[in-house]
Amino acid sequence: MSGYGTGGGAEELTFAALPPVRGGSFTRTWWGRAWLKALEDTALDGQQVKEGRRHARAGAVGAVSVRPGRITAVVQDRDGTAYRSDVLVRVLADEEWDRLLDLAAGSAGHIAALLDHEVPPHLVEDAAAVGVELLPGIGDLEPECGCEAWDHCPHTTALCHQVARLLDEDPFVLLLMRGRGQRAVVDALQARSAARAAGLNPADGPAGPAGGAEAAPAGVSAAEAYALCGILPPLPAVPVPAAEPGEPPSLDTETDPDPGVEPAALEFLAADAAARAHRLLVELLAGRAGEAAEPSVGQDAVRLAAGGPPSWVAARLAARTGRSRAGLDAAVRAWRWGGAPALAVLDGEWVPDGEALARAATRLAAAWDEGEAPELSRSGACWTAGDAGVQLRLGEDGRWWPYRRVGDEWRPAGPADRDPAAAFTTAETAEAG
Repeated sequence: MSGYGTGGGAEELTFAALPPVRGGSFTRTWWGRAWLKALEDTALDGQQVKEGRRHARAGAVGAVSVRPGRITAVVQDRDGTAYRSDVLVRVLADEEWDRLLDLAAGSAGHIAALLDHEVPPHLVEDAAAVGVELLPGIGDLEPECGCEAWDHCPHTTALCHQVARLLDEDPFVLLLMRGRGQRAVVDALQARSAARAAGLNPADGPAGPAGGAEAAPAGVSAAEAYALCGILPPLPAVPVPAAEPGEPPSLDTETDPDPGVEPAALEFLAADAAARAHRLLVELLAGRAGEAAEPSVGQDAVRLAAGGPPSWVAARLAARTGRSRAGLDAAVRAWRWGGAPALAVLDGEWVPDGEALARAATRLAAAWDEGEAPELSRSGACWTAGDAGVQLRLGEDGRWWPYRRVGDEWRPAGPADRDPAAAFTTAETAEAG
């Protein structure tokens, strides 16, 4: 298959009309500039090319349809007269596609870029070396316009200029014009890569080479791998995160939500997700990111409550986790002091064994000078000084968590400490609220 027309693929993409170009370069990428240079090199009338550029800059080109072998748009003249303009593009023959895909599958740089949905600029030169011209040459672009011009007119050249801007966004548009869309190219490339990895020639089919003998994988030569160092672009600069997380969109619209959907609750969850994403990004870029355990439903409910939700959201979180409002408040205080480990201590999820109790007794005995230790009574993992209204709770990691009595309840009073005396002092000096 070769020549002009729709080619063998049924894929078609339609791009919305682009806004006018206000000053500066018409295109901003290598692909856009290469397309325009090819157009200028092959056009017979340079004046028509300049006029078409003015049309495109002014936003006179409507939506652009791209399919194998043809690009189409409606272009307006300065007087408002509209013309349907088509440019037919030579479609690559099947054998040309085979050479192009074999070339890409044989290069680590090409295959990595294409499978990542990028078209590397150096593919043009490499393809030309095997007889496949990706960019248009003389005779590759055939105009058809409602203005009945016999050659390229301002309308068809304006359409070609608009295609340059489309290539800025997606170089695969060029491959679609040449006969195959992105999905077809990537699928064919993956099939060739899998065949190479299995030591097969893609042309041999699933049965392998004649005779059933398995060929050794071709691999990549050291020279080719080393050469990629000078071809692959440098890594982008590390992004600088915004100072604050973004604001989620408002869901308060005139349209009634579906039953069971509460826009206010969704807005709260969206804001929480944005804040968490921002924090994770900042930690990652600062080199502080680590693997955090997935919180349980109960832990995540307390985490959400610690974010200061509306009162009705807090009430719902308390009800769904089986806590009273006072219990949720205590859980929020624990979470703010130490996250999931602090919450586990509040809920008494761990009971120390004999060895842990012996270590705790040693630490308590060494924490105070003789005669200065408070009188503590133990119950489970809690050591209580009733007359002082202070309690120390031992965590599974060996740290001591300070608690203070408020009315009939024990409330978290501060962060954990390895020194039980320091934790006791924190609880003594904590505010009663």
